[in-house]
Amino acid sequence: MDAYRGFVMLLMASDGFNFTDIFHRLPQSPLWHCLSYQTEHTEWRGCSLWDLIQPSFTFLVGVSLPFSLAKRKAGGQSFLPLMAHAAWRALALTFLGVFLRSLQHPQINFTFEDTLSQIGMGYFFLFLLAWTSPRVQIASLAIILIGYWAAFALYPLPPAGFDYSSVGVPPGWPHPAGFAAHWDKNTNLAAAFDHWFLNLFPREKPFLYNDGGYLTLSFIPTLGTMILGLLTGQFLRGSKSQFDKVKWLFLTGVGGLLLGMLLDATGICPSVKRIWTPSWVIFSGGWTLILLAIFYALIDLKGWRAWAFPLQVVGLNSIAMYCMDHLWDMSIRNAVPIFLGRNIYAIFGQTLAPATEMLFLLIILWGICYWMYRRKIFLKI
Repeated sequence: MDAYRGFVMLLMASDGFNFTDIFHRLPQSPLWHCLSYQTEHTEWRGCSLWDLIQPSFTFLVGVSLPFSLAKRKAGGQSFLPLMAHAAWRALALTFLGVFLRSLQHPQINFTFEDTLSQIGMGYFFLFLLAWTSPRVQIASLAIILIGYWAAFALYPLPPAGFDYSSVGVPPGWPHPAGFAAHWDKNTNLAAAFDHWFLNLFPREKPFLYNDGGYLTLSFIPTLGTMILGLLTGQFLRGSKSQFDKVKWLFLTGVGGLLLGMLLDATGICPSVKRIWTPSWVIFSGGWTLILLAIFYALIDLKGWRAWAFPLQVVGLNSIAMYCMDHLWDMSIRNAVPIFLGRNIYAIFGQTLAPATEMLFLLIILWGICYWMYRRKIFLKI
């Protein structure tokens, strides 16, 4: 889990190694076109490697919870102190996300689509579910996915001639056709909720829409992703052999991929990461299970641990890495040429300079995480 989490955090901090900038310099290159696509969020429907960062991080929150609770119970902690800690963690994660989203604004930017906020708003419910049986957890997951799907499906579509530019949808936007239009950008149920909810907070100017289509209520299906992780964590703590665990993770993951693609292809529920549709929970959950199976097979089943150490260093301090990347990213990138020379980012050629810049950033952030690891400093909430 720590290695998988570390891989995800390093991928996030790399900012895609600026491969898109390199592609713009080499627009005829199929290689850089592919790398650029995989390190950017898809416009709406579909999936890239970059789209799997948030579901992986969210899924692993659920996977780790049974292990954390077992350790705390073994230390003598009872339900009420654990519940109080869960409530504190939920609030801290929610408002840490708000804090990070406010850094470039003259006042607090009350918005709740940040990864940490989305996890925080669902975490307390996840904690309560962790004390129930797997049957209750599966039923809760089904209610969340079906209920959230039905709420969007029943919300009326925009009238004929609707001005989509008024909600930030650009000309030429690939509008989903037919029934799938209920999950279009900024004209859905959760977008209407945000137009009301976010304007309850003091703002620089009235909230009209989110440029990326991201939504506060996405925390509900995000909880579904965490429940998938919770079920997986409980399974991993079970008595099955390591081989059987890898097999179950992989086969279940493939099943999730197929079901998610089927729901998207038929238009029953488009797979859209930006608004965390129920089909996205299933599809991305398939990928997270497969990725976890790969890490589990290599590290636990095969015993190949040495290669994963650099990832574990980051995975053990994932919150610190997340905050450092958001707080110090530009400061570090601007400081490196001051101390190592103005042309340091061009050491592999000017074309690759954007990727080299991000490589230096990763090395420095990893070095800080390693310094914390050696001194047993782990930032936890």
